[in-house]
Amino acid sequence: MQTSLPDTIANTAQGREAEAILRTCVHCGFCLATCPTYQILGDELDSPRGRIYLIKQMLEGAPVTHKTLTHLDRCLTCRNCETTCPSGVQYGKLIDIGRSMAEEKISRPPLQRIKRATLNALLPSGQRFDALVKLGRMVKPVLPITLAEKIPDAAETRKHSPGRITLHRKMLVLEGCVQPTLAPQINAAAASVLENLGIALITADKAGCCGAVSFHLNYQEQGREAMRRNIDAWWPHIESSAEAIVMTASGCGVTVKQYGHYLKDDPAYARKAERISELTRDISEVVLGEQSRLLNKLKGRPLPHPLKVAWHAPCTLQHGQKVTGVVEALLTAAGYEVLIPMESNLCCGSAGTYSLLEPGIATQLRNRKLGYLQARQPDIIATANIGCLSHLQSGTNVPVRHWIELLESALTH
Repeated sequence: MQTSLPDTIANTAQGREAEAILRTCVHCGFCLATCPTYQILGDELDSPRGRIYLIKQMLEGAPVTHKTLTHLDRCLTCRNCETTCPSGVQYGKLIDIGRSMAEEKISRPPLQRIKRATLNALLPSGQRFDALVKLGRMVKPVLPITLAEKIPDAAETRKHSPGRITLHRKMLVLEGCVQPTLAPQINAAAASVLENLGIALITADKAGCCGAVSFHLNYQEQGREAMRRNIDAWWPHIESSAEAIVMTASGCGVTVKQYGHYLKDDPAYARKAERISELTRDISEVVLGEQSRLLNKLKGRPLPHPLKVAWHAPCTLQHGQKVTGVVEALLTAAGYEVLIPMESNLCCGSAGTYSLLEPGIATQLRNRKLGYLQARQPDIIATANIGCLSHLQSGTNVPVRHWIELLESALTH
């Protein structure tokens, strides 16, 4: 794609990066076929190609309107288009640049600003989010249905405790911001599985939200501050004995794997951020690396009642981290019957805060996804991200679980 950026943009770091990405796009339109919002809305401006044009025009000096911001906001950042694109367009990085520049040029309506500021204040703080959810459960009967369905029932009380100090191998795990409240059993299950494989999971006290929530609400500098805080918290453990940083939420994983990109222009953190990204592993990648030991543990322990599991691969796992086929293979090895639904490449509509900011589109995508997931009458729906888990569970009575919980059950039954 030809570009004609003014020097005031072209000579900046963001401008150079945006121009390089724009020039890789060849207008082919393959992305339209796999874009969830285009599938729902049928508007080219709600497709990757359309949004690329909007960003190009904005960078070249065209007026920015609320319509521009609306079409950029409607993007789920699922990055399915990146998987589809034959030219390797790094659309995820471009949409971040576009959103940042658009908000510099035009102010949001007051209600939007208040909503986004509230989410940014509450979600990245584990304590505030926990208090909010407890309050929500108390008043759930009187809330509007679209809000009430977002509030889960009380979670299991089992929580992750630091790994056994007697284990020689140690890995860090990120607790995250919303997962400890919504599903504390996920990290407990991960710790149990890895302890069976001879690995202790440890936490860094001052680590918190990975930064994704703030960054994608376009509080990008606050997101980077969260990234720096986590690096500071993890670094002493990296320098001593931790061999990896384990992510049990794929949404956090795709973000932490990009710390090197997000902080590449920060001279104080660029090198450390790159190292953190190199050491970050989704929990499925860690377990896969110990597959021979896992199979030995599973040998002779067939499931008493093999379950049918419909697998929902989060976009952040399959398109963001490019981890595909791993969870399915591990669950199959554990004795589960794994069912792959139609349209398994498409987003469920959760996408971080998207289901709160764009509930209409998110609900359509959720119901479409659940239709395919439930078509073969599974006993359980499994996924790898807390956002997908909560969003899907709000629309079905079929239990939705993190896949690591199912693997733990196979190892410990």
